[in-house]
Amino acid sequence: MPNSRVSNQDYVQFQPAGLVERQFAEWRGLQADIVTARERDPFDYRFKSQYHLLIAAEHSERDDGETSVEGLPTSTLRSLSGKLTFVPAGHEFYGWQKPLVLTRVSYFYIDPLTLPLDDEMRFSELELRPRLFFFDPEIWHLAEKLKHETMTNGGRFRHYGEALSIVLGHELIRIGADVQSNRVLAKGGLSGWQQKRVSSHIEEHLAEDLPLSALAEVVSLSPYHFARAFKHSFGMPPHRYHVTRRIERAKALLGERSVTEVAIAVGFAETSSFSAAFRRATGASPREFRRTLR
Repeated sequence: MPNSRVSNQDYVQFQPAGLVERQFAEWRGLQADIVTARERDPFDYRFKSQYHLLIAAEHSERDDGETSVEGLPTSTLRSLSGKLTFVPAGHEFYGWQKPLVLTRVSYFYIDPLTLPLDDEMRFSELELRPRLFFFDPEIWHLAEKLKHETMTNGGRFRHYGEALSIVLGHELIRIGADVQSNRVLAKGGLSGWQQKRVSSHIEEHLAEDLPLSALAEVVSLSPYHFARAFKHSFGMPPHRYHVTRRIERAKALLGERSVTEVAIAVGFAETSSFSAAFRRATGASPREFRRTLR
């Protein structure tokens, strides 16, 4: 993936790590990872990344185990062969199993920022729903073709692999996009789950510095798209919203703590800078505001 190659930590991680063999191929916006178990030993697996993950389980049966995708109930299904799973960017995927067969599974890592779909699709901004152990003939057929290209040609036929990845992107939109949230995004704002996740993250880290890039990563958007969508949804830029929430928290604390204690609690290193920010936001100093509480 140009300028965004999948790093080792962005692959599905297996324990024990040496249990599987992996074969890779790469196209713009998509990387294939064909995994074959060497032994029929128990293992677990985990994944959470800025990339979407599509899983095609060609050969996977287990005597015991469970699989979970963040946002869905945990499954203990034993026969996984022929099943697909989709893990949207930012969602955690975890499982363990005692296999009955040598596992063969294809993983496809999809970069929402560089997959070569038309700009008007706004693929990087869509809220795609997680799906666990489903079957879709069109997507399965594409996964088989991408696997064949990986195993036979090593991804050398760039244009063909890229064409498959584009069709795959459209198919993922077909099965996974939330129509209502996409209408919201078409107007330029964050989706409902993105608003909830980023506002909760800010509340949990009010006293910390929150760079734009870190906030954008919380909802799996580029900083540029995130800043624009955040302002559309909240009516102000992320930094101003963060400061506003700090001041609101300070108001709640001023009835119980000293001005210095409140300044530290909401992330200001100096009382003077806290007092100045408080006055700009409320028109009164912290001490003046405290007197109104009595």
